[in-house]
Amino acid sequence: MEPAPAPALDVERWFNSEPLALDDLHGRVVLIEAFQMLCPACVTHGIPQAQRVQQLYPSTEVAVVGLHTVFEHHDSMGPDALATYLSEFRVTFPVGVDRPHEDGGRIPTTMRRYDLQGTPSQILLDRAGRIRSKTFGIVDDLALGTRIGRLLAEPPP
Repeated sequence: MEPAPAPALDVERWFNSEPLALDDLHGRVVLIEAFQMLCPACVTHGIPQAQRVQQLYPSTEVAVVGLHTVFEHHDSMGPDALATYLSEFRVTFPVGVDRPHEDGGRIPTTMRRYDLQGTPSQILLDRAGRIRSKTFGIVDDLALGTRIGRLLAEPPP
């Protein structure tokens, strides 16, 4: 089965970046780290792991993008709180705030598009912008490094 093209991110605000589209990242492997700042596994594992990926791989080869996708505790996780969180945890990769769903539902737009089960979730895109893996929960560093390495070893599109 051919990998599916990644849906566009529907972001209402960006931190650490100008507005960003996945098309801007074609030619690179992309790690999307979907998180909530009040999610314990995101704080202890997901965000630190994404930061390590950003530090380990050249930005010309691997792009790391955070997606703050709030599906619970909405009042506690506004933009000011997120700005403080990103500063305190020294997050420097681009972070987009997932747009609330237009029907007022609990699940934000991009989270729905990617059919994510919760946070932390990781999505890996190949150099052509296709979804190659999607994982909910904690991912082992070695397993993630192996997945990224395999994608980097593939010929560019």
